[in-house]
Amino acid sequence: MCATRPGRFPAAATRRARATRYARAHRRTADGGRGRDDLGGAMHDVLDPDSERGRVYRCLVARPRALAADLAHSAGLDEDTVLAVLRDLAEEGIAVAVDTAGSTDDRHHVWEALPPGRVVETVLQRDALRQATARRAGAELERLYRFARRDTGSYGALDVVEDPAEVLAASRRLQLAARHQVRVIDVPPYSGSPAHYADQEVLQRRRMAAGVVYRAIYQGCAFEDPVAGPNMARMVEAGEQARTLDEPPLKLAIGDDDLAIVTLPADDRPGVVSLLVRPSSLLHALTAVFETLWRLAVPASVAGVDLRIDDRDRRILTLMASGATDDAIARRLGLGRRTVVRRVSVLLAHLGATTRFQAGVQAARKGWL
Repeated sequence: MCATRPGRFPAAATRRARATRYARAHRRTADGGRGRDDLGGAMHDVLDPDSERGRVYRCLVARPRALAADLAHSAGLDEDTVLAVLRDLAEEGIAVAVDTAGSTDDRHHVWEALPPGRVVETVLQRDALRQATARRAGAELERLYRFARRDTGSYGALDVVEDPAEVLAASRRLQLAARHQVRVIDVPPYSGSPAHYADQEVLQRRRMAAGVVYRAIYQGCAFEDPVAGPNMARMVEAGEQARTLDEPPLKLAIGDDDLAIVTLPADDRPGVVSLLVRPSSLLHALTAVFETLWRLAVPASVAGVDLRIDDRDRRILTLMASGATDDAIARRLGLGRRTVVRRVSVLLAHLGATTRFQAGVQAARKGWL
């Protein structure tokens, strides 16, 4: 049941302005701008109970069919905003007007929701497509690496470096030159010495104190490494924004938009080869790869404890992914509210998720659903 939110609806002018702002925001997202949802427009955002789309969809799911006015009352939104959301959901195939009564005015249309399970499945399919795109980008970088290794010279915006000491020096220069942010993808093997990680920790703390934002993507098992793991955990506690991904395709560091270091294994001998990339279309592509992987990754959890779930947890996760509240889950499963709140908190923490929908996606990846 959707709870009615207190308060009176805004005046007509305010309602029209809010609906106009909503429509403009959606157009910006559809045109390729940075909207609220990075994983698939309304199809993703509709499962977030805190968004306007999520509130309208949730209230529509709670009843077989409804008019816009009924949904506005239940969701605590004005009718113009609800109509704008419904048109948006209809374009995505999430809601449909099943009875128009011969009227062209959608205020008189009767609306019905697409089942939540189909919405979740579509989002997971789009997520898989994003990962496939990232893997193709990694394969393209492999081909670039093989081409670059034909010689150890410089190719315009690209330098090939094989000396580990030179790579470490370049990494230090990258961090010292950055004024806004340092973006890192760190994958095994972690071959640095304890002294190296200690020096890196001192440098990173100093740069973060100067206002430089560090964003890092780690492989899921990274925090279990006996040498690198403790350093990573301390950096997260110090303010580094860290996320994890099952299998990041490459090792990468980017300083602002000025320099990138790509590290790849050598094919025919031990060791690695690094590419130093200066401002170019390649650097722009590497930045896009990082941002795509960042959206796919989940906030890092350093607990490192495997969680066993039972059928009750699976039902809780399924209801969480559909946008159900703690009270609704408790009623549906016949549990106490405190029990549900406690279990939801444990599941969110273990999955490294910040939203219920994100927890559902991660649980599906783990094969729990």
